[in-house]
Amino acid sequence: MKNEISKEIIQKANEWLNGNYDEATKQDIKDMLENDHQRLIESFYKNLEFGTGGLRGIMGTGSNRMNKYTVGKATQGLANYLIKMFPDDKQIKAVIAYDCRNNNTFFANITANVLSANGIKVYLFDDLRPTPELSFAIRQLNCNCGVMITASHNPKEYNGYKAYWNDGGQLINPHDINVIKEVNNIKNIDDVKFEGNPDLIEIIGKNIDEIYLQKIKELSLSQDIIKKQNNIKIVYTPLHGTGLRLVPESLKNFGFTNINIVEEQAVADGNFPTVVSPNPEEPEALTLAIKKAKAIDADIVMATDPDADRVGIAIKDKHNNFVLLNGNQTASLLIYYLIRKWKENNKLTGNEFIVKTIVTSELLKEIALKNNVECFDVLTGFKFIVDIIKRYEGKKTFIGGGEESYGYLVGDFVRDKDAVISCSMIAELTAWAKENNFNLIDLLIDIYYEFGFYKEKLISVVKKGKSGTEEIQKIMSDFRDNPPEKINNSTVIRINDYLIGKEINLLNGNKKSIDLPKSNVLQFFLEDESKITVRPSGTEPKIKFYFGVFEKLNNKDDFEKTDKILEEKLKNIIKDLNIN
Repeated sequence: MKNEISKEIIQKANEWLNGNYDEATKQDIKDMLENDHQRLIESFYKNLEFGTGGLRGIMGTGSNRMNKYTVGKATQGLANYLIKMFPDDKQIKAVIAYDCRNNNTFFANITANVLSANGIKVYLFDDLRPTPELSFAIRQLNCNCGVMITASHNPKEYNGYKAYWNDGGQLINPHDINVIKEVNNIKNIDDVKFEGNPDLIEIIGKNIDEIYLQKIKELSLSQDIIKKQNNIKIVYTPLHGTGLRLVPESLKNFGFTNINIVEEQAVADGNFPTVVSPNPEEPEALTLAIKKAKAIDADIVMATDPDADRVGIAIKDKHNNFVLLNGNQTASLLIYYLIRKWKENNKLTGNEFIVKTIVTSELLKEIALKNNVECFDVLTGFKFIVDIIKRYEGKKTFIGGGEESYGYLVGDFVRDKDAVISCSMIAELTAWAKENNFNLIDLLIDIYYEFGFYKEKLISVVKKGKSGTEEIQKIMSDFRDNPPEKINNSTVIRINDYLIGKEINLLNGNKKSIDLPKSNVLQFFLEDESKITVRPSGTEPKIKFYFGVFEKLNNKDDFEKTDKILEEKLKNIIKDLNIN
């Protein structure tokens, strides 16, 4: 029934019907009005906005969908803001890249046309490229901004639009808020300049690849060891994404010779035919890679997501079975290796730092601090890690950083998480471990023994659509209004509420300010050193629960026993909070 649809949605649909939109779009709206009210509501109940990952949504008709008009409006808003921000630049410049998503070149060309129609010089990549290379190209080409067409690891129905600033990092406050304002100020689609200027669009490609790959090779800390261990068996899958273009090339550049690619997933395809989800966090996504690894007795398995900014790995456990590492474990191995090699190479001066997000394992902080390396905690989203790098540029030296969601960065010439760099450095770490007669599981146990056994788990609860958004808001409100006093029989001693920017000590009632941007995130710290974080996703219809528990590992032989104790503790916390 039509009266089930709000007046605002009907009004918005009519604006599209009466506006300067193409006939196919109008026909689809008419069909929704007559036959599919639920799709109409989901397509128009809000406008796509920049979240922690920019503009991202299901492709289709409507203000809440990725299409020619929402991408055009976003780009016109970005262009208007660039023109305001850089009035003295003789030529404002932007670079555009795209991954394997369906409609990738369509959205990339719309973006290029709208920017060039506004007098902005556009460098457009000639084919698929990883997101981190887009970040690199912005600074390499001295551009004012960049746009990456990608929906990262989302299902095939999605596409997205990540906007970057002149520092190579994703938009953060105030730029993200101001671009949204500019987009919202566009009341009529006729205000979007869709007719591009070909003279301002330049195609780029191989020349940037070569400079980028050379910079990555310069990060290597163990070239002498790679020469001895160049034949370690690496299995790599790009999961149908853009990683295939540069990850194998970077590995070869480092000196590795035994790179085994999962051929079934080496075809760029936005439908991701061999996986349920092209997400290296999902065990199923690595099924084919692990099968190949078992067949050749590989040393390391690596899988990158479609835009090659995140990587998941699998290694052999104590029983010679391949096991998937989570993002916290991979980040811990990588940070440990980097700091250890910096120390061995006499590069540590006391002025170095790493960065992690507040939901990432405290193990990274322990490794850093015990080596006199500063550790910064930031909000979830790699753009906040990059903000710290930018803030201390020229004052302190960035070693590396990471987040639990499989994103890592070494060096500062890229200003986003980078799976091309990460795969190269993880392969080097594997070679270094082998040269020292141990594998990565041994190294991980050594780290737990030295710094403490931290174990983490993430549960994402999907709540789709308008009703899901409201349900997520209610869950957050309930946790704020009625916070738990005890969880798994351990007292909650501190609450960090990032929405009000306060750290609340429940033992003495003291409150102190949190020096981070406001965000709808809650953290509960328990007496037994457990940490629970609750936050709505900025890019997906999910509410995320992050759990971290801790025990001392007094004997390396007790690894499996302690692991079971921690697993039980995680189960009890999840059960206590009734999360499913």
